Amino acid sequence: MKQLRLISLIVGLWVSSVTATAAGLLTPVNSSLPELKIREHHVEVMVEDGFVVTSVTQEFHNPHVQDLEAIYSFPIPEKAAVGEFTYWIDGQPVHGEVLEKKEARQAYEDEKQAGREAAITEQDDYRTFDMSVSPVRAGQGVKVRLVYIQPAFTDTGIGRYVYPLEDGGVDEHKQAFWTRNEVVEGNFSFNLTLRSGYPIDGVRLPNHPQAQVVQLSPEEWRVELINTAQQQALSSDEVSASEQLMEVVHEQHAEATNPTLTTLDRDIVLYWRHQPGLPGAVDLVTYKPEGSNKGTFMMTFFPGDDLKPINYGRDWIFILDISGSMQGKFATLVEGVRQGLGKLNPEDRFRVVVFNNQASDISGGFVAATQLNVDQVLRSLDATQPANGTNLYAGLDKGLGGLNPDRPTAAVLITDGVANVGITEKKQFLELLEYVDLRLFTFIMGNSANRPLLEEMTKVSEGFADSVSNSDDIVGKIMLAASKLSHEAMRDVELKIDGIRVSDVTPESIGSVYRGQQLIVMGHYWKGGDAEVTLTAKVNGEKRQYQTRVRFTENSELHPELERLWAYAAIANLQDKMDYLGETADTQQAIVDIAKEYGLVTNFTSMVVMRQ
Repeated sequence: MKQLRLISLIVGLWVSSVTATAAGLLTPVNSSLPELKIREHHVEVMVEDGFVVTSVTQEFHNPHVQDLEAIYSFPIPEKAAVGEFTYWIDGQPVHGEVLEKKEARQAYEDEKQAGREAAITEQDDYRTFDMSVSPVRAGQGVKVRLVYIQPAFTDTGIGRYVYPLEDGGVDEHKQAFWTRNEVVEGNFSFNLTLRSGYPIDGVRLPNHPQAQVVQLSPEEWRVELINTAQQQALSSDEVSASEQLMEVVHEQHAEATNPTLTTLDRDIVLYWRHQPGLPGAVDLVTYKPEGSNKGTFMMTFFPGDDLKPINYGRDWIFILDISGSMQGKFATLVEGVRQGLGKLNPEDRFRVVVFNNQASDISGGFVAATQLNVDQVLRSLDATQPANGTNLYAGLDKGLGGLNPDRPTAAVLITDGVANVGITEKKQFLELLEYVDLRLFTFIMGNSANRPLLEEMTKVSEGFADSVSNSDDIVGKIMLAASKLSHEAMRDVELKIDGIRVSDVTPESIGSVYRGQQLIVMGHYWKGGDAEVTLTAKVNGEKRQYQTRVRFTENSELHPELERLWAYAAIANLQDKMDYLGETADTQQAIVDIAKEYGLVTNFTSMVVMRQ
């Protein structure tokens, strides 16, 4: 039996002092003029029944003497599907239509050349949704609204939502070209309603302590940020790590001296905590309107805490990015390593690999996890100055070399995941991981990190992926990661649904589930009724089985958003296949067909708005 090797990938930890660029900016195209002024920025969020709906409405003003074409840019939130893009023409909202990418761009250009109002939403790979708007009349305003949906994520009883405002700071070409305007000169509001079928005993915004947090009931909370100046985040040394993650913010800051000035340069991160001791459970949400033969379901599994701690020594490999893109983030990178090394057992060993254009082992192989050895490595890291490019493949390849088959091995890779030197093709990263016996754990930091590459790497190794924002409680996230690395996990997980006909189930393969990790399964069903759900897995080589009964509703008009969430997951599965088999006309057409049917923006489709 092969030794279990665990890899933890923590991606690109940033410090709050970094000057970040903001999202939701309307920028003149082909012009040296500054951005249009942000007059209004309003966000409405509903977290309920395992998914989130976010609506962003912004109004801009063109203070210049000429008409302009402009680009509205918004970071792609994690696992989010755009459900609506609206552009107000003559004071009336006009909704977008999804077409194939080339067709949509041609339609937009034709309308622009004719001088008629038009807008187009396109996906810039994994980084941003870019919306072009033309024309923005001289001395007038423009109003746009973006609505997107995504699953609601929880981990070990802690839920998390991120409203992304930072672009990530890794696209040097865009940073050098544009000068950003991050100030809302008029009204700003962020309103979030949180509803849960399970009691919630705490809500926290670690980087926005001025937020108004109100508990309406044990299952419902309301959060508001309105016209407040940017506040300083709570530092990690002001309160303990557990308090940072868990405590409820009750004390509110006084109203800012300039209540009409709000900067949009930091993500809004919200945590909520369920009451402790809740048993494992399965939630089922369905959508099947009257007269429809086929419905859509989302089944969410909340695991119980029956996975035992691992009590034996391991080898740890830290693989650290010291490229130029890590400038400003490196101090927090070192702090993350300090926290990780501090959690090692006396029986553990470790080594440290760093990489930029090339990779090197700064610890000289594996050393005992003594305080003397830890301090020596940390001094070397403190003296390091990030520079040059990012040869992520070289760092990963060197880190995975020379493993001792007689000792279980864990590794921590810290990077922003933007490979630009050496091997950069996604397929070769996946092949590298296919030939080693390991588990890859991913913490993805930054809105511009290469999330598709990093998440797919974790799938190949049956690990897990998580995201980290600059505004997150970094120590708290490390605590959650450590609890997974130090406990048993479910392997070879399989799901069976009996009594109800289901199809198009995604993900096609589940793989592994770790301590506290939430599992979401989506698919289609035909008739309502009771079903028996059976989940089987191997834990420490022994088979375990979990069973429950759920009821699929015959008709449900609630939650039409489920259809787009399923479509997004189905497209992600098709994209995964393309990563292995290459891009084919059939696979691309399948993505286009699903995207057009469910109104989704992808690498092959865009959303265009034209005067009607």
